[in-house]
Amino acid sequence: MENNVQENWHSRNSWMSKFELYLPELVYGSMDGIVTTFAVVAGSAGADLTINIILILGLSNLIADGLSMSIGSYLSKKSEQDNYNKHLRIEEWEIENMPEDEKQEIVDIYKAKGFSGAELEMVVNRITANKQVWIDTMMKDELGLSIEKKSPFRSGLSTLMAFVVAGGIPLIVYVFAYSGKVGLNPFFLSSVVTLLAFILIGYIKTYVTKIGLLRSIVETLVLGASAATAAYFLGDYLEKILT
Repeated sequence: MENNVQENWHSRNSWMSKFELYLPELVYGSMDGIVTTFAVVAGSAGADLTINIILILGLSNLIADGLSMSIGSYLSKKSEQDNYNKHLRIEEWEIENMPEDEKQEIVDIYKAKGFSGAELEMVVNRITANKQVWIDTMMKDELGLSIEKKSPFRSGLSTLMAFVVAGGIPLIVYVFAYSGKVGLNPFFLSSVVTLLAFILIGYIKTYVTKIGLLRSIVETLVLGASAATAAYFLGDYLEKILT
């Protein structure tokens, strides 16, 4: 019984760790998704477009921008991994073929940290006695590189899922309006639903940015409102001069 409890706890803890690892992609994917889609909705509403056109523009934007962001996230993480591996191979070759030069670099690094005399010699000998520790030290302290723990595929997938789910929120009301199930102004209802979503995203964002709750929510609201307001009045202006 006790073993089962421990296994369940470790399994849950492992799942939460993986979720927290990709939380930045989920948060920023959500923010970009909802801001971008609501800006399209607001601009379309300002231009007084029909519901079916708003849905076409909103959904096409949702898929296209979601894929673009997810591909960008994937390539970013993949590039970081490739860059790390490239320098890793260089350091491995240098330690293998130029050990004295590389050892001197360890000396220089720890001299800069304040070590000297016997203490410095002991640290250098301890590090260079273990090849893996030696390589890790060179990668981190000389090059300022650390191994990327995030999977490029999962980073891209997390961004895509967050973008599509959050970005679909402003369009939900229009889907019901298209089917004739909404009696009130769909843009007003979409604005209310999006406002609530902004507050929720602002709350979750505090776990990534570590800033105050009120500040996080206000920043998210201001960002979304600014984009939507600009898009609305631009759509209204273009509708007047082009029709």
